[in-house]
Amino acid sequence: MNTIAQRIAEQLSVQDWQITAAIRLLDEGATVPFVSRYRKEATGGLDDTQLRTLEERLRYLRELEERRETILRSIEEQGKLTPELAQDIHAADTKNRLEDLYLPYKPKRRTKAQIAREAGLEPLALALLQDPTVDPDVLATQYFNPDHALTEIKPVLDGARQILMEQFAENAELLGRLREFLWDNALLVSSLVEGKAESGAKFSDYFEYNEALKNIPSHRALALFRGRNEEVLRLNIQLKLDEDSSDTHSCEVQIAQFFHIENQGRKADAWLSETVRHAWRFKIRLHLESELLLRLREAAESEAIKVFASNLHDLLLAAPAGRRTTLGLDPGIRTGVKYAAVDGTGKLVAHGTIYPHAPKNQWNESIQVLAAVCAAHQVELVSVGNGTASRETDRLVADLMRQHPELKLSKVMVSEAGASVYSASELAAQEFPDLDVSLRGAVSIARRLQDPLAELVKIDPKSIGVGQYQHDVNQTQLAHSLDAVVEDCVNAVGVDVNTASVSLLSRISGLSPSLARNIVSFRDENGPFKNRQLLLKVPRLGEKTFELAAGFLRIADGDNPLDASAVHPEAYPIVERILAQCQKPIKVVLGDTSFLRSLSPADFVDERFGLPTVTDILKELEKPGRDPRPEFKTAAFRDDVAQLDDLQPGMILEGVVTNVTNFGAFVDIGVHQDGLVHISALANSFVKDPRDVVKAGDVVKVKVLEVDLKRKRVALTMRLQEASESHESRAGRTESSSAPKRHTDAHSSPAGKGKKPAVAASKTHKSPKSQPAQAQPMTAFGSALAEALANARKR
Repeated sequence: MNTIAQRIAEQLSVQDWQITAAIRLLDEGATVPFVSRYRKEATGGLDDTQLRTLEERLRYLRELEERRETILRSIEEQGKLTPELAQDIHAADTKNRLEDLYLPYKPKRRTKAQIAREAGLEPLALALLQDPTVDPDVLATQYFNPDHALTEIKPVLDGARQILMEQFAENAELLGRLREFLWDNALLVSSLVEGKAESGAKFSDYFEYNEALKNIPSHRALALFRGRNEEVLRLNIQLKLDEDSSDTHSCEVQIAQFFHIENQGRKADAWLSETVRHAWRFKIRLHLESELLLRLREAAESEAIKVFASNLHDLLLAAPAGRRTTLGLDPGIRTGVKYAAVDGTGKLVAHGTIYPHAPKNQWNESIQVLAAVCAAHQVELVSVGNGTASRETDRLVADLMRQHPELKLSKVMVSEAGASVYSASELAAQEFPDLDVSLRGAVSIARRLQDPLAELVKIDPKSIGVGQYQHDVNQTQLAHSLDAVVEDCVNAVGVDVNTASVSLLSRISGLSPSLARNIVSFRDENGPFKNRQLLLKVPRLGEKTFELAAGFLRIADGDNPLDASAVHPEAYPIVERILAQCQKPIKVVLGDTSFLRSLSPADFVDERFGLPTVTDILKELEKPGRDPRPEFKTAAFRDDVAQLDDLQPGMILEGVVTNVTNFGAFVDIGVHQDGLVHISALANSFVKDPRDVVKAGDVVKVKVLEVDLKRKRVALTMRLQEASESHESRAGRTESSSAPKRHTDAHSSPAGKGKKPAVAASKTHKSPKSQPAQAQPMTAFGSALAEALANARKR
């Protein structure tokens, strides 16, 4: 049997030694970001994606090994472990296979088959199976046992049948075959639970529904399971039927063939055939149906978590506005609009509440207050939260900019998703103990425009709400996946150790929340860090932690210019050799692209640092401390389009992608309802994965296909050259051309509370590359869109 390292190496198509080295490093406490960036020689250049897959598979295979050892011990203690069985158990490469092999030996309640064995009926059962020419009624009389109340033929044969049924149902090879046969050929059928039509109307598309089990996409599977959990839908598995077969017939035949049972008119054939039917209907079918539904759910959850993680990654790495004084506005109507101004470092410098909307309608007074705040603190950006009254507040800022052009303000609408969670958190209370919760939200809205990553790490990733059915999936797996995304993003960017919050520092490789607090406390007591070596003076921060964290911690304007870069302190001797060879000071070399590219990395390789590390160092010296995030640009909504009533088919608008799913992308066009661009309308050519075209935070141009005011849905297309459909053709498919409303419940919303990403990425739309005409006709688009919208409603 291959080792764990060999199996992972085969899956990743890399060498065994690479996986072995990576596992050793991870077991020693190294993090994925550290290994992928600073230990390329050791792992042969495994990247962070490969290492995350390795980490996941390693966890699964180690759990498998633990379970294997437990099973071997259990069977050995029973005195039933044969060399052949041990070999099969050692060869099992999945948890299902392992459990199938263990099933006959697994401790369980006393079954009817066990009772029959205790009554001495096992020889009878085996005799009938081995020789169908024997008359069951005649042979049964030899097994009467008054001590067990077996004095008649029927109960004796029933006991023998129970023994064979259990034998059939616990055969690992048979179960494996039937499981894969059903996965490849079965349908999942859903039906309405009687009396639930009205209360479960949101699941109406699934009242009479069936689809090939293995083809059901993640979002649809999770919708079905939610319907079952809410006791609206009934789910079961059936084989695809044709004229000559039925679901029971096909599987029963396979069971009969496996045990060489065939109805040839012999005396025991009918009894054996009935035993096969009972085994399938009352034991095997229920067992496999439960397993297959679990398999479908796990696959659906895995895909949903992948979607969430991908969107979160894009959101966290959205373009930062940088150190620019920003005014955050948390819109409200009756409760007023909360404002908070923060300086370039995120420090709160002004805050308050204005009442521009009904019932007070203090429009002009509010403009005067904001103008005074902006002038006093030299505000450059206005960050408007996208909640209730966001468009009304956006118009207020537009009026402010028209009346006071001298302020030179720019306005951006940002997501409020998770802001309320932060506002009420212990972290926010510690930072602003005397500030009202609602005003803390305004601070968060301002800061997430300055640096989305730094602000969003303060919030539980699940509360950011850019996933599909995030409350329906395995919460442990979701948390692990999202935490990994946050860790990768924070370390990819790096942090300024002299300004970073505890939340941000705790995501750095090797740093725990307690160590992050120690760093901040040390910084507060002793002033800014002047160099990375001073980190070793932080309480409980030892050499190992320093090794893992130092390369991701930046010190601007410190003693050593390299401390502001991603060059690890352990590799500073390489830079010193480069400087010695060229006889130039570090400040001259940094950023000198032509000179650095003239150097040969091979000239500086030594026993410790190989070519990959030296190459990375030279690239880093070209742009030290470079931020991998895109340049900050703003997007603008049309001033004359503020609500659904303002939309007309054929309009071309600029919008921000709020969420990307497997069936398309949701786009905020400034009307409080995210429109849906179905996957078939994302480009002029076939799109397999929407993420190949768009990602969360992208600014895109879309055309309005249809507006359903009653259902508050908007259908959009990014195929801008496509002619608008006629009114008649659209009217014929109202359902398909309506886009989902922006929900207020994060549990059901495709974008989590219907919020937008932290910041729009670009004011200038970049069209997709020129592509050939879309092959799918509009009728196909309409059908696919109808399905996507129906599923979106379930969320």
